[in-house]
Amino acid sequence: MVKALLLENVHSLGRETLEKAGVEVTTLKGALDEDELIAALDGVEMLGIRSKTQVTARVLDNAPSLTTIGAFCIGTNQIDLAHAATNGVAVFNAPFSNTRSVVELAIAEIIALTRRLTEKDKALHGGVWDKSADGAHEVRGRTLGIVGYGNIGTQLSVVAEALGLRVVFYDTAEKLALGNATRMSSLDDLLDVADIVTLHVDGRAGNAGMFGAAQFERMKPGAIFLNLSRGFLVDYATLRERILAGTVAGAAVDVFPVEPKSAGEAFDSELRDLPNVILTPHVGGSTEEAQQDIGLFVSAKLRDYVTVGATGLSVNVPPLILDRPREGAYRIAHLHRNVPGVLAGVNQTLSAVGVNVESQVLGTSGELGYVVTDIGGPLPGSAVQALEDMDPTIRVRVLDQAVLPAG
Repeated sequence: MVKALLLENVHSLGRETLEKAGVEVTTLKGALDEDELIAALDGVEMLGIRSKTQVTARVLDNAPSLTTIGAFCIGTNQIDLAHAATNGVAVFNAPFSNTRSVVELAIAEIIALTRRLTEKDKALHGGVWDKSADGAHEVRGRTLGIVGYGNIGTQLSVVAEALGLRVVFYDTAEKLALGNATRMSSLDDLLDVADIVTLHVDGRAGNAGMFGAAQFERMKPGAIFLNLSRGFLVDYATLRERILAGTVAGAAVDVFPVEPKSAGEAFDSELRDLPNVILTPHVGGSTEEAQQDIGLFVSAKLRDYVTVGATGLSVNVPPLILDRPREGAYRIAHLHRNVPGVLAGVNQTLSAVGVNVESQVLGTSGELGYVVTDIGGPLPGSAVQALEDMDPTIRVRVLDQAVLPAG
């Protein structure tokens, strides 16, 4: 039986989807460190994680049974994607499922910070009636600067415009502006005009430390700042200084350089106990609706890869959208280095043992190739070994018990 390990409170629908497919599922609430994860992956083919668990090259090299990893979130920087691919492990994520939840949190925080609701709330809980308009503003007519114009940034752009915000954005890639949004030619140009700055960039290593003293200095006096993307992007010590100096009027932070592995653990940050600062425990995508969608989406990708060989929307291997093979047919999935002659080598190996090819699909992406072949009957074990022995081969998987005993 195929075994799966799901960590970090993956939604129950993820477990149910896999169990319906006949997978034996083990779930754990928290993240695991490197040694714990290696031990837990013994005999496991499917791994499901969220943002805390780090799947390093060492983990991958010590998990020979592992076939696929599902990141039940947007980001995949916690996984060594290149090493996973060279080990024949396909990785999937949920690039769209929690977009709306993150956008709604950003909008809520923008309004709360602009109206200084955090301070009004604290005062009233402390028994002080502080009825004043000082420092409180409408968001209508203010300029929102979105850094990173991907799935979240673009949807935030549309929703923000509906509230009357003027939207400017900056992205290192060429992106089509939606609605009346204006593309800025540089981050500095955005910071010069934005009343609200919000980060929605990915977790690639090159983005580390992208927002520090120079960027906070460039921001308009009295602007507010949000980071709902990655904790290592921002110099939070400088943000603290700017808030205390009053040059940054408020901030909302959902992500931190170091985060507890499990709910209930102690947390500390230089941003605690600051005026007009909202701190949330990495819950941008943590709504029941988003987690349900993510649980279904990613678990289905894991199931379809193991059972059918489908790699649609994989983040590290060539994407192939596949149906199930016809009744009575068998399927061979061959992940390999993208060099000339692999397809011919696969077909020669099958021909040599008298196996007829019924259909075949090849996809390539960068240094990788992935060919899926449907054959008319079971495959001799010697042919499987011959495919595995091909120099460019990374991993061969034979689905539906298509292998005859050797000899």
